[in-house]
Amino acid sequence: MSARRSSSDLRSSAPVFAALGDPTRLHLVARLCASEPLSITQLASGTRVTRQAVTKHLHVLAQAHLVRGTRSGRERLWELNNDQLLEARRCLDAISQQWDAALGRLKASLEAEE
Repeated sequence: MSARRSSSDLRSSAPVFAALGDPTRLHLVARLCASEPLSITQLASGTRVTRQAVTKHLHVLAQAHLVRGTRSGRERLWELNNDQLLEARRCLDAISQQWDAALGRLKASLEAEE
């Protein structure tokens, strides 16, 4: 993948980073990364976050395509969408490469002046 990303690629990644920008949602993603699919009750246990709040956060994550819920009997189990996380990582890698290139050009420019 090229170090350059089109503005539409970056724009499409914005909801992912907005969703991950909230500490509670980031915590939910981390919990889901470390386990099998979990119910809302399991995700809320051991935290100060209510099941209703967890549900709202999961819906934000689902809108960003970071998680998906599936019915299992009377409850819904939530799991990560690894493809979306990989795309977010590729976006960050491309931005990192752009910064590295810019810093390299700045270094070369400053050394040329000496």
